[in-house]
Amino acid sequence: MEEMGLRERKKQRMYQDVSDIAVRLFMERGFDAVPVAEIAAAAGISKPTLFRYFPAKEDLVLYRIADHETEAARVAAGAADPLDALRRTFLDGLERCDPVTGLNDHPQVLAFHTLLYGTPALVARVYGYLERSEEALAEALGGGLDARLAAGQIIAVQRILAQENWRRIAAGEAVDRVRADAVPAAERAFGRLAAALPGFRDPMNESR
Repeated sequence: MEEMGLRERKKQRMYQDVSDIAVRLFMERGFDAVPVAEIAAAAGISKPTLFRYFPAKEDLVLYRIADHETEAARVAAGAADPLDALRRTFLDGLERCDPVTGLNDHPQVLAFHTLLYGTPALVARVYGYLERSEEALAEALGGGLDARLAAGQIIAVQRILAQENWRRIAAGEAVDRVRADAVPAAERAFGRLAAALPGFRDPMNESR
């Protein structure tokens, strides 16, 4: 078991290292300007080995946000009030300036978001990421059409809130100023979700 644990850690380290090298090169020169062969050489591995880890070039970038793909599902699973749990998680992310909320002005975070949303091939791949997020959340909400409809609305709200924060910060606004609007905007958005999706919240939770 210890050997398997070490092997898994080495594998995850390889994923992280190769992704970091690729993202750095992409941010320096652009996604389309960096061939996969150059990334493999910079990582000290062969091109076939790289493709065993990352089947598509876009996966080198999406790996950085892969952990968030099922985050909403993990938060909602087993929660008495899934919507309130998701609301509190998003608000906590704003407080911590979690990059996933868009409320972060670190130059590397801004550069990554510009790469992600400024590259057509990556934007197309992000839609698949969002679909998988919706599917996972729908399962956590009990499955079925109603759960899928709810999951689609919830993921869309989180995405739009985060993109609005990122857009304003990328335009030069200070984090504190954006947060002053982002918190009440998130409260309003989740409040509207709660009103529209009564089957996915705890009726005893009168705070929402």
